[in-house]
Amino acid sequence: MKKYRLLDHTADIGVEVWGNTKEEALAATVEAMFDLIAKSDSIAALEEKRLSVSGVDTADTLINLLREALYLLHGQSWLCKTCEILEMEEEKITARLKGEPYDAKKHLLKMEIKAVTYHTLKIEQVADKGWRARVIFDV
Repeated sequence: MKKYRLLDHTADIGVEVWGNTKEEALAATVEAMFDLIAKSDSIAALEEKRLSVSGVDTADTLINLLREALYLLHGQSWLCKTCEILEMEEEKITARLKGEPYDAKKHLLKMEIKAVTYHTLKIEQVADKGWRARVIFDV
């Protein structure tokens, strides 16, 4: 079951994700981004990549995590299947991504995400419901 929903946004695409913990919500954001890019059931968790990023606060750090994950696709032709936050502080995140190299014969690309934006970015705790994050992507 997907842990996100699409948000209406003029000329871009947004997602709202959730998790029981802040770590789960942030990991679900990475997974949602790659689910928008490629058909996720065609991606196997064959290889592991670790990303460590920092920022001025949790929201900035999330943006930097998403940007580094997006670079894995654009710079290394690598697709993410799953994401797990291993360590998290207010200004630093270390994540383990599992996936595999992009193969045009195997993977169906659905859309191109050019960039991650700060527009309407939000990470919040929702009473009795866990955590929610909102991110807009430039497509």
